[in-house]
Amino acid sequence: MSTEAMTQERTDEVRLERRGHVAYVTIDRQHVLNAVDDATNRRCNEIWDEIERDPSVHAVVVTGAGDRAFCTGADMSAGGTAKNGIDYWADLDPNGFAGLSLRRTLDVPVIARVNGYAFGGGMEIVLGADIVIAADTAQFGLTEPRVGRLPLDGGIVKLVRRIPHTRAMSLLLTGRRARAEEMRDLGLVNEVVPAAELDAAVDRWLADVLACAPTSLRAIKQIVNRTDHLTDRDARAQRLPALVECLTSPNATEGVDAFREKRAPVWSDR
Repeated sequence: MSTEAMTQERTDEVRLERRGHVAYVTIDRQHVLNAVDDATNRRCNEIWDEIERDPSVHAVVVTGAGDRAFCTGADMSAGGTAKNGIDYWADLDPNGFAGLSLRRTLDVPVIARVNGYAFGGGMEIVLGADIVIAADTAQFGLTEPRVGRLPLDGGIVKLVRRIPHTRAMSLLLTGRRARAEEMRDLGLVNEVVPAAELDAAVDRWLADVLACAPTSLRAIKQIVNRTDHLTDRDARAQRLPALVECLTSPNATEGVDAFREKRAPVWSDR
């Protein structure tokens, strides 16, 4: 991440950092390869809720601390979880793993900065992101079947809807690990870079995202998240709040004026 000064909050081993219009969410539990326990999951939900309420946040980067792991899923270390399989299923978070993988109300672009292992719930976080940038050392996998569990926080249902059936099943039915290049070839990762260039790549993608009106980005995400069960024509007809806000925002004229005047637009949060 940038070395510029950031305001920093540390609670339950999850960091929420802000720099300008970008929020950085970092799972910092390196002693268990950034695995998530119940307290961490609750804190993640609090963070996502906070970001949803803050229109000054135009983009989010989610990552894991250190250089070994992005997130290795549920914490199964001693004391990490006391739930058996059926208890976990009965108590599934409606927002998915780490409060993100199935969240439908977060209308802010999310970039996954995958710096290492993304296994189990960690890969489900990746599936819940909008843009995925991975180090060439990163590895991915829905490894739950290898410990007698299931990727129920979006891993099964999202994967088979995103990539060809046989490719999805080759991951789901083996629980194997896959390298970042394979994930890129499957269309699940946008870019793979050397680990030393990961932050620069994320910053480059952020610059492109932040060049867009935040009201347009919120509308796009809301349309995508809330109309995927509709036909194309019915989806277009939906009068979603973020769509109306976008079309009535000062940004709708500011962008056009800036284009005509050959200058960078000055976006409003609303």
